[in-house]
Amino acid sequence: MLSWGVFPPAARLAIGATQKQQLEALVRAGTTTQRLARRCQAILLASQGVANHAIAQQTGLSRPTVLATRTAFARGGVEALGRRPRRKRAGRVLTPAVEQRILDTTLTTRPAAGTHWSVRTLAKQLGVSRMMVQRVWQRHEIQPHRVEKFKLSRDPKFEEKVRDVVGLYLDPPERALVLCVDEKSQIQVLDRTAPLLPLRPGLPERQTHDYKRYGTTTLFAAFNILTGKVIGTCHARHRGREFVKFLQHLEQEVPADLEVHLIVDNYSPHKSAAVQRWLKPKARRRFHFTPTSSSWFNQVERWFGLITDRMIRRGTFRSVAELERAIYQWLANWNTDPKGFVWTATADVILGKVRRCKELAGTAH
Repeated sequence: MLSWGVFPPAARLAIGATQKQQLEALVRAGTTTQRLARRCQAILLASQGVANHAIAQQTGLSRPTVLATRTAFARGGVEALGRRPRRKRAGRVLTPAVEQRILDTTLTTRPAAGTHWSVRTLAKQLGVSRMMVQRVWQRHEIQPHRVEKFKLSRDPKFEEKVRDVVGLYLDPPERALVLCVDEKSQIQVLDRTAPLLPLRPGLPERQTHDYKRYGTTTLFAAFNILTGKVIGTCHARHRGREFVKFLQHLEQEVPADLEVHLIVDNYSPHKSAAVQRWLKPKARRRFHFTPTSSSWFNQVERWFGLITDRMIRRGTFRSVAELERAIYQWLANWNTDPKGFVWTATADVILGKVRRCKELAGTAH
C-alpha cells in the first residue's frame, strides 16, 4: 500500500528504435529549441524507467509538464512534442447583443445581495466570463465600485450668482484684482504617538493611527485668480472679527488704486455686521457670493486641497506655533513659483449640467 504524499512509480515508456534515434538527434542538434530538447530528453529518460519526479529535476520541467509530455508522445509520437497546446476559447463570443445585455444589467439593476455589481457577480448572473464583463466596463468607462457625492444648491439666486462668479473667472475686469477668499478652519495640531517609519523600497511611509492633539488654528487665504499668488494669515478662531482682521491685512497687501473683487461663500462671518462696517466706506471693494452649497465655485478651496495633501495631513506638529510656522513657510514657497488654475466651464455649461442632474435626481425618486 502506498503512503500518503508519495507518487506511484511510472511505468517504463516503450519507444521504438527509430523514435529513439530521432529523439537523440533532436537533443544533440544545435538548432533544436530548448523547449523541444527538454521534452525529448524527458521521453528518453522515461524510456529508461526513470521516475517522473526525477525526470523533472534533471530536465528542469515541472512534474505536470513531464506527465503532459508523456501523454502527447503516446498519442502523436515525436511530432507531437513540438506542437504547442491550443488555448481554450471562451464558450461565448462578445456579440453586440451580449454587450448590450451586460450594459443594461449593470446600469438598470442591482444584485439581490448587494448595492452594486462586481465583475464576478455579474458574470455569474449572466452566464458569461468575467473578462467579458471587464472588457465591456472598460470600453464604456463603467466603474460600479466607485461612488461620488453631490449636493444640489437650493439658492433662489443660483443662476444669478453662477453667472456673476463665472463671469469674473472667464472675463475679469481690467485694472482690477479678483481674489478668491475663504478660511480653512479648525486645522488640528497633531503629533503621532510614535516616530514615523520612513519610506523604503516596497514599503510606504508609516505612521501610527492614534495621535496627540495640541490645539487648532484657522488659515485665512486670498487666492489671486490671474497669478496664483496667495495672501494668508492664521488666527485662533474664525469669527467675523478675525475675518475683518484678515481683510485689514489684505488691504495693506493690495494696491489702493485698484478695484478689488472678493469671491466669498455664504458663511455667516462673511456677512456679519463688523464686515459690513468695514466694507461700507470702501467703494472699490466688492463682495461676490457663491451660491449656497457650492463651495467648489471658490478657487481657493482647490488651493486648500493642495496645502492639505502636501503638508498638513501627513505633518506632525507639537504646538500651534510650530504648525503656523510650517504653513507660512509653505505659503512663502508657493509664492516663489505660484500657479493659477485654468477655469474653462461657462455659466451655460454649468447650469445645463445642474439642470440635468436635477432631472436625474427627480427620476430616481
